[in-house]
Amino acid sequence: MQDDQKSYHHGNLVPALIAATVEIIDERGVDGLSVREVAKRAGVSAGAPFRHFSSKAALLTAVAEQAMERLVAAVQDAQAEGDDGDPLGQIERIGQGYLAWAVQNPTHFQIVSSRSLIDFQASDVLRQMNDGIRLRMVDL
Repeated sequence: MQDDQKSYHHGNLVPALIAATVEIIDERGVDGLSVREVAKRAGVSAGAPFRHFSSKAALLTAVAEQAMERLVAAVQDAQAEGDDGDPLGQIERIGQGYLAWAVQNPTHFQIVSSRSLIDFQASDVLRQMNDGIRLRMVDL
């Protein structure tokens, strides 16, 4: 195995592929991403990622799902810092949590935000989490 490859243990290939995808995007941007390079970085054959992801978009959608989970957690943490009885303050904290997360996680933000890179409609996880934030703001 080369130095740039990461070993993985049976059963955690998907997280290893997602982590390798994020690393490559951090280094080269989305345009520099290939599934072949993701496989190499994870230390598996070029065909291995396709056992879990049907396409590059499917892999990026999995990255987006992970990112959205982290975004929702950041927004919830920001909301927890304030008074529940202050709707305007809650909306402000949602925005602050969102912006702070986006600044700290530019690669994940890029993937979550770009509907051309991912299959947003095919992901129940993405749609439900996105709707959760939107509906919370509507309720406030």
